[in-house]
Amino acid sequence: MKPAKGVHFSFNCAIEGFLWAVRTQQHMRCHCLVAVGVVLAGLIFRVTALEFILLVFAIVLVLFAELVNTACETLVDLASPDFHPLARRVKDVAAGAVLLVSVGAAIVGYLILSGYVFAPPGDQPASHLGGVAPGELAVFSLATVILLVVLLKAWAGRGTPLEGGMPSGHAAFAFSVATTVALAPVGSVVMLLTLSLAVMIAHSRIYMGIHSVQEVLAGAMLGAGVTWVLHLCFG
Repeated sequence: MKPAKGVHFSFNCAIEGFLWAVRTQQHMRCHCLVAVGVVLAGLIFRVTALEFILLVFAIVLVLFAELVNTACETLVDLASPDFHPLARRVKDVAAGAVLLVSVGAAIVGYLILSGYVFAPPGDQPASHLGGVAPGELAVFSLATVILLVVLLKAWAGRGTPLEGGMPSGHAAFAFSVATTVALAPVGSVVMLLTLSLAVMIAHSRIYMGIHSVQEVLAGAMLGAGVTWVLHLCFG
């Protein structure tokens, strides 16, 4: 009869699994480095207890998602050593979960830390849990535009999330940023330079044969239109 394995053995296996993921997975190492940086930033800026709890919770979610993704990839490689479309889908979905959690954690970190980073010297840092973050609406508009681009590409069924398809994500991104700058209290020179850069990005997608004119125009209208509407409603 085998002896019962105690709590010490279970903890040891769990720690070994975490360390193995850190040693073998580059993304896991990157997440750990970012986590250390965020925690240090929270300590340096002396964020509130609630803000620190939210930062730690976001970090734990990202690391948890990456561990689950690593476990899924290892299991898929064991069950299907040869290429199989379904095996690829499992890996893609698991990686998508990590991406989703990482984006959410990045937004939480920005909303909390940007008030301390961008606070004018001598002013009291504005906690974004109870105030408006600098550029918060711009980030929200950009995130909304990107989400709509992904949904529209999935609905159209053409291209990949980063290349080709309807509409052009690069054009939507560029014109969202250009619209935000145009609506901000900046000079006309800065506004024209930003708009010119957006036009150049959109033109490059056509020039390289990645998108058609219609796809680029749709992306530009989506990025500019959604950003303008959100600023009109909440700006």
